[in-house]
Amino acid sequence: MKLRGLRWWIVGLVSLGTILNYLARNSLGVLAPQLKTELHFSTEQYSYIVGAFQLAYTVMQPVCGYIVDSVGLRIGFALFAIAWSVANMLHAFAGGWQGLAFFRGLLGLSEAAAIPSGMKTIAEWFPARSRSVATGWFNAGTSLGAVLAPPVVIGISALYDWRMAFIVTGALGLVWAALWYAFYRSPADHFAITPKEQALIAADRPAAVPGKVSAKAILRTRRFWAIALPRFLAEPAWQTFSFWIPLYLVTERGMDLKQIALFAWLPFLAADLGGILGGYLSLFLMKRAGMNLIPSRVAGIAIGAVLMIAPGCIGLASGPMVAIALFCVGGFAHQMISVLINTLSADVFTPEEVGTANGFVGMAGWTGGLLFSLAIGQLADTIGYGPLFACLAVFDLVGAGVLILTIGRLAIPEKKVLA
Repeated sequence: MKLRGLRWWIVGLVSLGTILNYLARNSLGVLAPQLKTELHFSTEQYSYIVGAFQLAYTVMQPVCGYIVDSVGLRIGFALFAIAWSVANMLHAFAGGWQGLAFFRGLLGLSEAAAIPSGMKTIAEWFPARSRSVATGWFNAGTSLGAVLAPPVVIGISALYDWRMAFIVTGALGLVWAALWYAFYRSPADHFAITPKEQALIAADRPAAVPGKVSAKAILRTRRFWAIALPRFLAEPAWQTFSFWIPLYLVTERGMDLKQIALFAWLPFLAADLGGILGGYLSLFLMKRAGMNLIPSRVAGIAIGAVLMIAPGCIGLASGPMVAIALFCVGGFAHQMISVLINTLSADVFTPEEVGTANGFVGMAGWTGGLLFSLAIGQLADTIGYGPLFACLAVFDLVGAGVLILTIGRLAIPEKKVLA
């Protein structure tokens, strides 16, 4: 049976995997207020737990990208999904913050494959003009997983306990791994692709150059650093939203777990909308404003950076609902930025190398996120969260400035970075 528009079915499957990846990832942040009491750890120790995940994730992103580039998307993505599912289920056996940090590190090692694999899928399946739209829908899974986490995780914890919440959210990933392995093939080999769609994809695909992907060559290109530096500055916002919103709402806004379950998902719903609309914004700017491919991505990132001023003002919010509204603007803005930065990596690197390249870009971003989370752990109890949220707005504005100044380095290369 042939499926029309098979590439959209493929991106839907990737998005489902991303939803389950982020549902498992965000379970810790949702349960953090409860776990601090039951496992008796401090805010600083919680930052170490978060840091264990971030450090492992940071180091493994280019490694995972390289592995997926080497063994192929079908088997590589499925194996990593099995690994992150098991790692999340192991959280149920933690007896203190050290055990939680260890299992969190295992989760980071395996979940690091998600974004490089997703971007490699889009590079293989989509023409250049529609990549930002596809990335927006794929990236929506990151936010939707975070949207689902508060009601799902708190609901399971209330019905059973916090240990069962980790087991259930982990087990769902095993189901997805089986679906991915059964259904995924490359465009050239897929049993359900139509000849017309196969020709459309092949016509816009850069010619592959024989040889292995060279990580050293990727790191030496100017276009890599033009993308990596803005990602380093942008990622702290998403790490802060993912891991620290529930604790902030409890400690500074006086909310309880039931109120968090009711409202803490809203910024991530807004993030979904930002990611999807950010993808269409690039296409709109190309069609209506006559922009070329790369400038349309950079313009969208700059608009998102300006909107990030809103969450920078959270410390001035008059009440918890205003703070949540500002978080919503921040989620919307950040995912606009994230989608377009990720799309740039697929624009300027070939499908054969984009997993590795995007992994290194992600490593740069998560380095920024890790450093900022550790700073929150050290400073939140003394200076409060307000000044720290203000820093996020400054970071994104500087990152947009870097992209604007280096836009000339983002030309699609004539020679491929293969050794």
